[in-house]
Parts: sequence; C-alpha cells; structure tokens
Amino acid sequence: MDTSERSGILIINKHAGVTSHDIVGMVRRLYGTKQVGHTGTLDPMATGVLPVLVGRAVKASDFIMADRKRYKAVLRLGIETDTEDTTGNITKVSKNIPTDTEVQNACASFVGEIKQVPPMYSAVQINGKRLYDLAREGKTVERPARQIMVSALRLLSYDEA
Repeated sequence: MDTSERSGILIINKHAGVTSHDIVGMVRRLYGTKQVGHTGTLDPMATGVLPVLVGRAVKASDFIMADRKRYKAVLRLGIETDTEDTTGNITKVSKNIPTDTEVQNACASFVGEIKQVPPMYSAVQINGKRLYDLAREGKTVERPARQIMVSALRLLSYDEA
C-alpha cells in the first residue's frame, strides 16, 4: 500500500521539550503526507497523550475535539516565575502556603462554566502567533477571555514538604 493512502489515528505520548506542531512535522515526514493534524495543542513543557490524525482521519478532528478531556497537573505553591510556569526564573518566593483544605476550596471555585484568560506563556495563537513565542520576544498582547467548562477538579495529593 502506498503510504499516502494510509489513514488513522496515532496516539502519541508527547514528551516535554517539543511542540505539538513538532510531532505533526515528524509524522508528516514519516508518512510522506501533509494530511496530518492533532486534536489540541499541548504546551512545549506538557507531556501526555496527543492524538495525531493522518490522511482521511483528519476529518474526524471536530468529533474528537467535541469530547471532554482529562488533565493531571502537578503544582508547586509558594513561587512565582517570569513565565507563570515551572520553566521560568523564580521572581518571588512566599512562605504563606495554603493548607490542603484551602487548596481544595480553590479547586471547587473553578468547577463549572468559567471565563479563562490564557497566560502569555501558552500555546494559544493570537493573529497566527503562539503566545509563548510572543512572550519570549518580550511582547505582551491583549488576550480575550474564553468560555471553558471544568466538569471536575480534584486534589489527588498534597505534600507540604
């Protein structure tokens, strides 16, 4: 079978340090086709499942994107960085760390339909440019709040160390 006729969904375990677009580029070269897409951009530092669509499967993107997603995050409380994530330089340290109950209450306040302004260091595109690229150039742009739905947010563990 000619590789240009292949279609399907690849489940990629994306590692940190590459963009979703980098993964798409690798798959395009592997299969020799431009008909490759993904179902949601992961920030370069993010790891995890990245469904990649090849060939005719690209047409299924809207159906896959319509379903709910699940994320798992690890937080480090008490620091601020210049990138608003763990990849940046620490700009502020606080010893005022919330208790696990306070963290659970904060989590509960995010459940439901909320408006979210994407941080400058995110993979969201504004006028065709990724926010993290603009931020690395020292630019800050207006980012409209987006309506999102958080169906559940749970604290799985809490380590005060």
